[in-house]
Amino acid sequence: MQGGKEDEEEVLRCQINEWYPMFKPHTIRTLFHPLPDPFVRYLLGLNPVSPAPHADSHSDDDDDDDAPPPFLLPRPASGRDPLPRPAVGIDPTSLLDCSSQLSVSDEDEAEADSAPSFPELEAAVERSIAALGGAAFPKLNWSAPKDAAWISTDGTLRCSSFADVALLLHSSDSIAHDLSYRPLPSSSSFPPFTFYLSLRKWYPSLRPEMEFRCFARCCGLIAISQREVTNFYPALLDRRHHILPLIQTFFSEVVGPTFESQNYTFDVYVTSDGRVKLIDFNPWRAFTLPLLFTWEELEEWAFNSEEEGVDKEQEEEEARLVEFRIVESQCGVRPGLKTAVPYDYLDTGEGSGWDQFLRRADEELRKQAQTTLHPGDDA
Repeated sequence: MQGGKEDEEEVLRCQINEWYPMFKPHTIRTLFHPLPDPFVRYLLGLNPVSPAPHADSHSDDDDDDDAPPPFLLPRPASGRDPLPRPAVGIDPTSLLDCSSQLSVSDEDEAEADSAPSFPELEAAVERSIAALGGAAFPKLNWSAPKDAAWISTDGTLRCSSFADVALLLHSSDSIAHDLSYRPLPSSSSFPPFTFYLSLRKWYPSLRPEMEFRCFARCCGLIAISQREVTNFYPALLDRRHHILPLIQTFFSEVVGPTFESQNYTFDVYVTSDGRVKLIDFNPWRAFTLPLLFTWEELEEWAFNSEEEGVDKEQEEEEARLVEFRIVESQCGVRPGLKTAVPYDYLDTGEGSGWDQFLRRADEELRKQAQTTLHPGDDA
């Protein structure tokens, strides 16, 4: 039970809202928003408004209430829709049926009216995005919706509006994993648990090859891995010997003396002028990816160090021998979340359902364009 409590505390320390105040000078500017329960329910695919506790249990609408609501982006409180939408209400699946007639129906309008609205959260998020320069990178307590980047207009996590944030969060399995977390009753050393939306300043010039994951075991840095392992970056081969001591110094002077956990991982970014910026913390093992390592070898190194016991001189020697791995050739590239697109969307070959959808959508758009240019042709 004691071990469970220790593990729980290590997980809680890795929340960005917990560690950010301690490392604010060494990380990216971030603004926080506690998430109201209705918005959390919305992200989980539930009705944002919980049913009344004394509702009639024999209501004819029981089945409808139990069913998950359709996915709708929140209705903008300002009345300004930040996302482009078709002028005509089109059900994409109807394009697979040649006989279907496209029209604006009362059902479409009712669905639009039923879209949830979170005016206070929306206003706060819009203010924060403006304060961060007009674009932000969203994240919850632990995770960012990287697995949902494919759904954004530019394939990144860049958000310039509340609707952008809601779309990414709602579409991410990583975010759903965060929202499934429930703290143990024994976690009394932490304040009452709250889900937070963290908006981090967006830097379009960041280079993915300069981000690294560092592994700390028993308060010591034992390994470093390139964070972006889905590409080969030849420049890293020459720069690795310059990067390693920068990260080691950052750990010994900033992270190690401040972060309270003994076992954890942390991600850093090395700037072109040699500064190291803290990006994130993650628990040891748990749901954290070991990237170019395996957890078995990391555990073995840590176990051997504990068994042998080390004096200060040995400790300093081991610090110089931190295992640093990068992708050293095109053959070393590893698949990752970069291709996290629903499988059905990948099947775009001739004759596939998605291929038919795209063809008929294209035909329908051409017809609409012709009707707009020649409105009297059908008269």
